[in-house]
Amino acid sequence: MTEERAGVDRDRTGTVEGPALTRGARAAAAAVTAVAVVTAEALGGDGPLLTGIVPYALGLASLVLAAGRRPRAALLVSVQTVIAFRAAGLSDVGWIWPATAAYFLVAAGDRPVRGPVRGRLDALLRRLPDGPAFAMGVGVFQVAFAADWELFVAGMSGRGVVAELGAETLWLALVLAAATARRNGRNWRREEAAGRERAAREREAEARRRAEAERLQIARELHDVVAHTLTVVGVQLRVAVEALEDEPEEARAALRTAQEVRATAVTDLRSLIGVLREPGQDAAAGGNMALAPERGLDGVGELVERVRAAGLDADVEAAGDPAAVPAPVALAVYRIVQESLTNAVRHSGGTRVDVRLRYEPEAVRVEIADDGPAKPGGRPARASEGGGHGVAGMRERVSVLGGEFAVGPGEHGGYTVRAVIPVPS
Repeated sequence: MTEERAGVDRDRTGTVEGPALTRGARAAAAAVTAVAVVTAEALGGDGPLLTGIVPYALGLASLVLAAGRRPRAALLVSVQTVIAFRAAGLSDVGWIWPATAAYFLVAAGDRPVRGPVRGRLDALLRRLPDGPAFAMGVGVFQVAFAADWELFVAGMSGRGVVAELGAETLWLALVLAAATARRNGRNWRREEAAGRERAAREREAEARRRAEAERLQIARELHDVVAHTLTVVGVQLRVAVEALEDEPEEARAALRTAQEVRATAVTDLRSLIGVLREPGQDAAAGGNMALAPERGLDGVGELVERVRAAGLDADVEAAGDPAAVPAPVALAVYRIVQESLTNAVRHSGGTRVDVRLRYEPEAVRVEIADDGPAKPGGRPARASEGGGHGVAGMRERVSVLGGEFAVGPGEHGGYTVRAVIPVPS
């Protein structure tokens, strides 16, 4: 497919301009121009046929053919040709209408896409207005010149000038109106197509974004479930091994706790896998995926009990009404408490961890603090501090819900996790 068939002409300067008519249509317009000029002159003019009319008609027709590259230049040369032939007495019919096709091509053409400027002509044409404004300006100049010529050179009366040029001026207005309508219609169709393309690209980008969000959500859920389960089960198995001979009841209790944690983890994993097998599951409002296992604030006490069974002195303090907390926020609070308690068991080296929850009308405030030993400089002995998927996952959960998250050394030693998650009104 050539550029012109695609609706674009390109010259050597790099300027791209969409022609108003294809090459075939311009050829037809050129033929009509030549026939109309010759016919009009033969019927009503006194100019010489072979030395004046035929070269005149062929010249105007060739300018229409060449107008695909530089329609404005073709219009200027066409107008100069009409004026020159009329002034030389080689043509007696029409000041405006012989250049009808050239006017139409300029008024209906697209605005050029600017490329590098090469040559004085290209630089000059760049400074000129394009489209209907340029064609109208040239038309006004040509009408004014024709009126001046007929009045002061040809000696025609004012009424005669109005009679001769009035019809041609009306014709020029109709041509420019039709060309402008064609130009506007083409631009509207082009903008509509571009809008559909933009909408398609935006839909693809949104689909990629949501797929990425779902992938991160799956990673967070798997990390929380697996890390917590393996930590608690590992601690309970160690307790069972150590107490198996001397304290069999304690060993059996540890194994029962490990079994309960394992069963809960299996339920969570089945929930995740079940959702992944069902296409069409979408993200819930606020970015919390429907693929998250059903966990809420009523499970925080169970998490604390598991930590106690693992050997830490754990306590939970809650204030406010948890019933008003929406499900996405409740799930985030549950996972933050779960990950923080898992880290306390694995890394703190302390003996106590406290969970504080405050349910306020505007936000839920979460704080989990342990009393683990600190490194020199007051930094806690925490392998996952400042990095790891657990801390990153907690931070992402809070960020998605528009909250604030902080981790670091506590005021009285140990390690503290703080989160403030807004509650939608």
